[in-house]
Amino acid sequence: MKLLEERIRKDGIVKPGNVLKVDSFLNHQMDIELFSEMGKEFKRLYEGCPVNKILTIEASGIGIACVVAQYFHVPVVFAKKTQSINLDGDVYSTKIQSFTHRRIYDVIVSKKFLSPEDHVLIIDDFLANGCALEGLIDIVKSSGATIEGVGIAIEKGFQKGGDLIRSKGIRVESLAIVDGMNAETGEIFFREQ
Repeated sequence: MKLLEERIRKDGIVKPGNVLKVDSFLNHQMDIELFSEMGKEFKRLYEGCPVNKILTIEASGIGIACVVAQYFHVPVVFAKKTQSINLDGDVYSTKIQSFTHRRIYDVIVSKKFLSPEDHVLIIDDFLANGCALEGLIDIVKSSGATIEGVGIAIEKGFQKGGDLIRSKGIRVESLAIVDGMNAETGEIFFREQ
């Protein structure tokens, strides 16, 4: 998606350690007009799929998932990283390791929001090593629901996550795939799609 690539080039900041900072428009301050264009593109990519739920993980994926859900006219379910007193009843649970935060989270979704009748589109902001996605896939499979696919805003194509998830036979559509970054020059290289 050229619009997203242009925005990453303009406002993305490359930091040491393969970190791409896009907090000015994607995962801290959110550009809703950009999100709307991303939502339209995910709808186009998954046109004809019987999606009836969007699943994401807190926190950065929620904004994108909500806008995408408007185009599918379906609810968003987000996996929580913390147990709360408001989360009652049975839950699906898994552990994920966060690339950004460098820690392991117990991730949970209430069983009342995912069932074998559901057809799920997983949406997230980044795909790097694939740990968060593997956790969400595990939750969907535990529920008996069908994974229609995965929609990612930015995939780091030089890390293993995309290949790992695709090797499991899961369709992954990334709007921008970064093939390399140079922290010294700030250059960002995109894969042709």
